[in-house]
Amino acid sequence: MIIRVVLPAHLRTLAHVDGEVKLDVEGVATSRAVLDALEACYPMLRGTIRDHVTQQRRAFVRFFACEQDLSHEPPDAPLPDAVATGAEPFLVVGAMAGG
Repeated sequence: MIIRVVLPAHLRTLAHVDGEVKLDVEGVATSRAVLDALEACYPMLRGTIRDHVTQQRRAFVRFFACEQDLSHEPPDAPLPDAVATGAEPFLVVGAMAGG
């Protein structure tokens, strides 16, 4: 299945892509499967979204799909059907902190 992924501007620059990324994901569409496919296609992104060792989401990175914050969902939880079918994108968003 083809999953559409929208990256923040700094990661698009790092990966040398414009706009959405389309990834072929095998099996069930989960955030882990999407990030595995993303890092396989764009190895320069390894370690930017998830920690190299623990594979935990970086603190200032959030995941959204279908107007839902999926950042705290288990990495192997199925993504919404609209994302799995390519109707809606999986969004990787850089969070902001400070005041």
